[in-house]
Amino acid sequence: MAVLARTRVNAASLGNTFRREVQAIDPDLPVRDMVTLDDQLALSRWPLRVFGSMFAIFAAIALLLATVGLYAVVAYGVSQRTPEIGVRVALGASSGSILRMIFTTGMRQAAIGLVLGLAAAFGVTRVLSGILVGVSPTDPLTFGIVGAVLVTAAVLGCTLPARRAMRIDPVVALRHE
Repeated sequence: MAVLARTRVNAASLGNTFRREVQAIDPDLPVRDMVTLDDQLALSRWPLRVFGSMFAIFAAIALLLATVGLYAVVAYGVSQRTPEIGVRVALGASSGSILRMIFTTGMRQAAIGLVLGLAAAFGVTRVLSGILVGVSPTDPLTFGIVGAVLVTAAVLGCTLPARRAMRIDPVVALRHE
């Protein structure tokens, strides 16, 4: 049995008063677990907060790993293509065309990952719809923000290798092999 009482004073200070009144009605009736409604609501939402925090931490780690992974793949591609880039620069390729070539490669990989990831997310949100609070499983704003964050991470992951490729000296690149 639960009893709820509305009061205008601090509810935590009324515990002993309620206990005395219940004991006056029936001395054998135990009175336990006296909590305020705010505390009870916070306790009932505790698992959602824990899971939400865990998902946020895992998402941040995954974003960092994805950014570093894309950077590593693009940087490795640039190092493998150093002689090619050197020949292109020696033949008169502009910095913009080198930048475009490297960014196209990296962003193509990011686009494939983003499409596959969003498709998987649509499926997973259906399963997790029971624990989503305040968001529909296919909320376009959420998917749009996530897509924008991932594209930004991909741009950051491609920037350093692309800048390094733009500064390749053709003489050094041709001696590379």
